[in-house]
Amino acid sequence: MVGSSMNLSGIKGVIFDLDGTLVESTLDFAKMRAAVGCPQQKDILTFVNGLTDTAQRQAAHQVLLEQELTDARTAKWLENGKRMVDCVQQAGLPMAIVTRNCKQATAIKIQNNKIPISLVLTRECAPPKPDPTALLIIAEKWKLPPADLLYVGDFIYDQQAAENAGMQWLLV
Repeated sequence: MVGSSMNLSGIKGVIFDLDGTLVESTLDFAKMRAAVGCPQQKDILTFVNGLTDTAQRQAAHQVLLEQELTDARTAKWLENGKRMVDCVQQAGLPMAIVTRNCKQATAIKIQNNKIPISLVLTRECAPPKPDPTALLIIAEKWKLPPADLLYVGDFIYDQQAAENAGMQWLLV
């Protein structure tokens, strides 16, 4: 866990994951996988997007959306997440969020918690992590080399996305 201050030396911008990093999440992935027929060890987004039957894929996306929206309405700031955002704000560095969440649930979480970050990429904007595309889009937008950026997350996909993008990373 990060203490009251992050080491931002040499960092020119910080990108955060959302669930489990900035806000709490009560998503039950085992239950969600069971509901859409996804094997427990398989990535749920990859599985759902790979469904060839259109009706089945749409139904699975609806199950995910309903679960995410329910979770979004109750998600609260994590103390550590708020401290990290405050620290980056005080350092005057640009901030962004890259999440595997859908736009709708992400917007609810950001609005309800007054998260002061406006640059947000969801799974509708770029392929989901561990694919590095979303992180690289932000580096490009900020006109900064990926190596000068820090990606902060709580899951192996966050670390893999950062490594795939050539960014520094912090697992919380």
